[in-house]
Amino acid sequence: MGNDAYTIMDVVEAQDKFGTSPTRPSYLVYAHTNMFSSLQNVDTFISTNNYPSQANVNSSEVGAVSNGRFFISSKGSVIPNASANGNDVYNNIFVGLHSYGCIEQDQYSAQFIYRPPIFSGPEALNSTAAVKFAEVSRVLYDAWIVLLRATIA
Repeated sequence: MGNDAYTIMDVVEAQDKFGTSPTRPSYLVYAHTNMFSSLQNVDTFISTNNYPSQANVNSSEVGAVSNGRFFISSKGSVIPNASANGNDVYNNIFVGLHSYGCIEQDQYSAQFIYRPPIFSGPEALNSTAAVKFAEVSRVLYDAWIVLLRATIA
């Protein structure tokens, strides 16, 4: 927020339902699955099953803390034995809207190529499916990407 990054996730408004809580406009946070139990121990953690609406909940989203909505994966960033005590260090990556994106090169966007199978004989029983594109993923504004490192005791 100190770098004026725009939030990505919209507010989940409160509803008159038992055990639910609204969420703030939020940044995405990419985290490792090993962080899940620590996230649940945060006093202000709101689990996705306590969101008033499940309409915009992604399958890898586990919940929200303050202005961060956490998405976990076993492929999350971890540096083994990197702490002074020899514990693993987990990189939790906070991203704001338009902090990264895809840039199309030479005004060329993705193209899907498909050639259906030919049934003219045993030597021509094949088809083609391919994708051709000239674009690159790029960090657009690195001040809107923040790294929070944590260990699990």
